[in-house]
Amino acid sequence: MDMAVDCYGVTKTFPLSLRIYGLTSQIRRSAASIAANIAEGYGRETHIVIHPVSSAMSQGSLKELETHLILSGASRIDGGVCDAARLLRTDAGDLGKMLRSMIRSLQRKARR
Repeated sequence: MDMAVDCYGVTKTFPLSLRIYGLTSQIRRSAASIAANIAEGYGRETHIVIHPVSSAMSQGSLKELETHLILSGASRIDGGVCDAARLLRTDAGDLGKMLRSMIRSLQRKARR
């Protein structure tokens, strides 16, 4: 959820050139999808097991977000690197580690 909130805040500051390419909305959508897919997976079966499809979708949304953040900071689009996008990419990497850890933990609980 924090990643989605941070992405909304950062994309408000993006230059018009990035909005024209649709990156602002894509970043916002993919960031919101991460949390939404986790919530969907949590509610799909039991409160212990995350649904495998939802966990894969949340990881896919995270990779999509990372790709959009890389593209938004690329000099070939805006002529400069967006420091805020670079920081969000670092946060996205950390979130990916937490997401994989959460999924492994829930899978272990499901096997018991």
